[in-house]
Amino acid sequence: MNKHLKLVREFHQACSYPQAEHGSNQHLSDMAVIVHQSLLMEAGSAVLDALKAGEMAEILAGLVDLAYRALSAIAERGDDVAERPVAWRHDGFVLSIARLLSDKINNCTTGDTDHYSELYALCIQLSRGFLNADFDKAFQCVHDHNLYKLHKSGVSIYGEADKIRREKLLNEPDLTECLFE
Repeated sequence: MNKHLKLVREFHQACSYPQAEHGSNQHLSDMAVIVHQSLLMEAGSAVLDALKAGEMAEILAGLVDLAYRALSAIAERGDDVAERPVAWRHDGFVLSIARLLSDKINNCTTGDTDHYSELYALCIQLSRGFLNADFDKAFQCVHDHNLYKLHKSGVSIYGEADKIRREKLLNEPDLTECLFE
């Protein structure tokens, strides 16, 4: 199982969010796809806002959050991440990044693991290739912070846990240490 998917499944378990048994490959209901699509669009919007502002640490945080949400859908299905290479080369235009992210998010309306996996792979590639960042370290920081906020809140249902995860608190993890110079 993918190491980041294991962390997302751990978070789901900690907040009692129902997820299929690993390897069961369950179909997502239309409503579940809509919920995941809404969360992906919200995270994608945060990435685009960060791109507009040119804040590298915020872009990285947005990409990690977007990847986390894509993995959440995969975990709910009970699947594993599909190895999906992403064909992207930096052409010097930020608009190409925005277009590619938007297209990959839109593709997730199918509810198919392959599309969520492609979005996840794109987040990794942009983090490493565009930002020159340590995606693994950033993902672990965000995951640890999500678990800390969940533990501190004492909340045990997914709706509230997701609200907590989306809140911008003063104590957000500092991802600048995950950026290489």
